[in-house]
Parts: sequence; C-alpha cells; structure tokens
Amino acid sequence: MEGQPTYKQDIRSLSLEELKQAMASLGEKPYRAGQIYGWLHQKCAMSMDEMTNVPASLRSKLQEQYHTDGPRIVRELISEIDGTRKYLFELWDGHVIESVFMRYHHGNSVCISSQVGCAMGCAFCASTIGGRVRNLSSAEMLAQVYAITARTKERIANVVVMGSGEPLDNYDELVRFIRMLTDENGLHISQRSVTVSTCGLVPGIRKLALEDLTITLALSLHASTQEKREKLMPIARRYPLDELLEAVRYYHDRTGRRITYEYALVAGENDTAADAQALAKLIGAGGSHVNLIPVNPVDETGFQSPDPARVRRFVETLTKAGVNATVRREMGRDINGACGQLRRGYSKSGHGDGSSVLISPIGSGKKE
Repeated sequence: MEGQPTYKQDIRSLSLEELKQAMASLGEKPYRAGQIYGWLHQKCAMSMDEMTNVPASLRSKLQEQYHTDGPRIVRELISEIDGTRKYLFELWDGHVIESVFMRYHHGNSVCISSQVGCAMGCAFCASTIGGRVRNLSSAEMLAQVYAITARTKERIANVVVMGSGEPLDNYDELVRFIRMLTDENGLHISQRSVTVSTCGLVPGIRKLALEDLTITLALSLHASTQEKREKLMPIARRYPLDELLEAVRYYHDRTGRRITYEYALVAGENDTAADAQALAKLIGAGGSHVNLIPVNPVDETGFQSPDPARVRRFVETLTKAGVNATVRREMGRDINGACGQLRRGYSKSGHGDGSSVLISPIGSGKKE
C-alpha cells in the first residue's frame, strides 16, 4: 500500500550461500560475501558501519536492501550472587524479549528466547502470561547470542533455547538458527553444546529427530501422571503422556542422544516422594537424566518452591530408583532470572521502575 514503509530483511538471516547470491545480484565479487558473513557471524558486528574492510559504496547498497536493527538492550541486570546477566532486548518493531548469560566451570552459557511471549499456558511460567505475540526469526535468535558476545567480550560455549516461547512452535526458524549458529563459517558452536527445550509438541519432536542434528533435547515434563501434567501444562491435553514418551524414545533411537527431563518442583503439586517414585517408573533407570528445578515464585501463579529438605528427599528417591538426578544450580534469582520474569515486570511497571541498568544501543558503550 502506498505510504507504507518497505520491510527490509535482516541481513543476518542470509546463509553464506545466499549472501554470495546477493553479492552477484549487486555485481560484487564473491569474496565480499565471506567478508560480510565473517563480520556478522564471527565478529558479531551489530551494524554495517563496523565492516571496515568492506567498501562504503557496498555498505550503502546493503543498507538500502537490508537492516541490522536490533536487538537494542533496554535492561541489563547483573546478579550480585553469581554474576549472571539478564538482558531485556527491544526488537525492531518495539516488542521486547529476554536472554540470560551464565558463567559455569565448563564455559559460558546463553539462554535465548524463540518467541515474543508463549502460547503454551504452563501454569507456573511467567513467559506465557499474555500469550504469544509473534515468532522470532532465525536472525533475531542469532542476534541475542551475538549481542551478548559483543557486550561481554566473552566467548559463548553453550546455547540453550529455553527462554520465552516454545521452540518447536517456531520450527523452521529454530532449525535455521541451529544450522547457522553451528556453521563453521560462523561462531561454530558445537551442536552437542546446543540444547532445545520443549514442553512436548509431539510432531515437532518426531520431525526434529530426522534433521541429522546432534543437539540435546530437553523435555519439560514437570509431572509423573497425565492428570497432574494436565493441571500444570495444558499441552498435555493435546498430546497425552504415553504418546509424548513414545515420541521421545523415537528421538533417542534415531539420534542416539540422551534426553534430559526438566522437572519444575512446585510445592504441594508434584514434589512428594510418591511423585518421585512415579517419575522413576515412568522414565526408567539407566541413561535417564532428570534436571530438577525448584520453581521461581511468580506473583500471578501463587506457586512456591519446596523447602530444601523436600527437594533433597525427591533427589534421594530418584537416585535409589537408579535415575540420575541433579538440582539445577540457581542462577540470577536476585535479578528475576526465571523465564519471562524480567519481561513481565518491565511490562507491568510501564517500562521498568528505574532499579536496573539502562544501556544504550550496543556498540555505543555508553550507560544512561
């Protein structure tokens, strides 16, 4: 329609081969594609102006057709407990998403979002309050990793798609993101260091098993019976527990990759010794691994985490049954570290309460 701005594609969404084709269409030499791709996906350049060995005339042509707008950091919270950093990003269209940077002994990890909001409706999660607004593009997922790399000046070793959103509900962009993130011409993060978490979209799990990827699949299980899972996770009504576990076994058989079961411990809901026994029976002993997560309190849900003694008893019950279980190290609780909490607080307060650090667009290096 006349008068409406023309949408420009994010240049970070182009594969190296697609960038070569773009160079050909502009009458440029093929090697320019490698230069530009290196700036974007190795050096994590957040604007075309940073590409100092690319002629200004070519940068001008690219700016006419593509953009590198966003994400812009509007909040950076740094935990005084463990140094975890939580980022609230504003996208090109004004929507906000969040990501988390965590330091572990095995390397730095980043947890990114795959959607603005979430449609899954899990009862204990802040991400789903308000529903899903839209999917993120592969470029917007990559840009979270690149922006944090540029901000911290530290290498990212592990990437977890476990922030706001259901990754398999944004399947095509997710797979494109994984392939570009792990591409040898980019950051070249090992696929084995990439984890994708799903609440249980059975068709997506089965489809992902055929992608010839070596990533880790994490299943957000959170209950050991169909009845309890339906109470906590509406998706269980669409994909019953037996059907879901059959899909997970199929994924394991096809890929040879061990499944991680995520289990949020909610006081009074799924945290008894009987729940632990039922969980062990459900997933079986041997190669199973359960990642226990004492739930972060969220005002709107009223859910609370169990006391430490109850958590220990749950772990002991699983261990005695032959199931490997660990309690996730709590990261960034003092800065609303759980999924969706920072974005939710930002929205509720009409763009924050001034208690967090305001950051200018990446690359300026200025704090406001």
